[in-house]
Amino acid sequence: MHWVKADSSDFSGNLPLPRSGHTAVNVGKSKVVIFGGFADRRFLDDISVYDIENKLWFTPYCTGSGSDGQAGPSPRAFHVAVAIDCNMFIFGGRTGSKRLGDFWMLDTDIWQWSELTSYGDLPSPREFAAASAIGNRKIVMHGGWDGKKWLSDVYILDTISLEWMELSISGSAPPPRCGHSATMVEKRLLIFGGRGGGGPIMGDLWALKGLIEEENETPGWTQLKLPGQAPSPRCGHTVTSGGHYLLLFGGHGTGGWLSRYDIYHNDCIILDRVSVQWKLLTTSNALPLPRAYHSMTCIGARYLLFGGFDGKSTFGDLWWLVPEDDSIAKRLVSAPPDILSESKSVTTLSGSPESSPKESQTEQAPILELQKRLGISISSSKAQVNLVDEMEDKELHELSSRLAGETLPTRDQFACIQALRDHWRRSSESSIQLQELGPLLRDYQRLIIHKYFCAWMTFPSC
Repeated sequence: MHWVKADSSDFSGNLPLPRSGHTAVNVGKSKVVIFGGFADRRFLDDISVYDIENKLWFTPYCTGSGSDGQAGPSPRAFHVAVAIDCNMFIFGGRTGSKRLGDFWMLDTDIWQWSELTSYGDLPSPREFAAASAIGNRKIVMHGGWDGKKWLSDVYILDTISLEWMELSISGSAPPPRCGHSATMVEKRLLIFGGRGGGGPIMGDLWALKGLIEEENETPGWTQLKLPGQAPSPRCGHTVTSGGHYLLLFGGHGTGGWLSRYDIYHNDCIILDRVSVQWKLLTTSNALPLPRAYHSMTCIGARYLLFGGFDGKSTFGDLWWLVPEDDSIAKRLVSAPPDILSESKSVTTLSGSPESSPKESQTEQAPILELQKRLGISISSSKAQVNLVDEMEDKELHELSSRLAGETLPTRDQFACIQALRDHWRRSSESSIQLQELGPLLRDYQRLIIHKYFCAWMTFPSC
């Protein structure tokens, strides 16, 4: 798959303004509808629509009436939105410091809002809940934050009768949470991640059965621990269904141990529904900046990323994630020679086979001692060297980005890492923080292998 930043040739019309905490839903195969969000300290109530066939963004004129005489929902962010047939259903969210519990439907055939009076077990006002469609009639909603506590309740809405039902579930259950994802897969609801009671960010995966009446199953939760490269704990991410895969992108997490700090992600991890395991999706070219509370929609074989927030900036960029043979992928430009050269020089840490034997011998003693302390086998077989590649060392990247003061694109990561190494050279033993020790020791391992060990053993491939 390839990331490609959208350009003027992809769309016409009025593109959506920057925002985060909005929703974006696919209405059939014809359009994507974006509603609400937060930007510039303002909660938004506008609608932006992408006409897929005509590649056109437009803002429809919507009519309607609510209980207070308004034409549509009040400005809000962190609400839930689910599309069924031509209708988009909106519940909850936040405006200012107020959590909302109102319920709206937008008919996208005539662009008319209706505030719905629902019945049954009405859910309390909340934000950061997660919801998904059950077939073409019902909606399931889980969790959220009501301003005082994290929630773990499950509600099912019948969009025909407008009746809410709180699902009674026995047995073990996921801890209360908000900012998580909820996705229907066949007959099960999968929830992942979120922020829970006391504030920890979670990385657990749960499945809920008993949502389909015809199956006559007793509702119950099961925690899933799948093989593969599972996502790190996060909230504010997206999980988008496409074919045999669920695509997880981005989100907000934390790093460190004694002292915590924010991390925003831009990795892609897929849940393969066939092999039932997590897989890291390898992508090429420049990546979108890390972010959370964005939107990701599936359009055929393509995914469209919009907006989000990284702790400092609100985004309004649009990105395509497309297969290698997609016409959009042909726009990819090869990386500049200086970047490729920089990658090579950092990978080798300026070591080269031409280093003189005399220089290598004079530095052998301290290096051999360090090798022993770090448990590196002195062997002519490279297979016995257990080394984490620099580009796969997530803790090193997070620490170097934090030191630089901002999360930088992949092409600038080398400069951040070098700045971190300079910081370590200037630091005394007592000033090195505990959370730095793991990345520091692994970096010393790479230093030994690449700069000294390979030259000393004269490996032809080093």
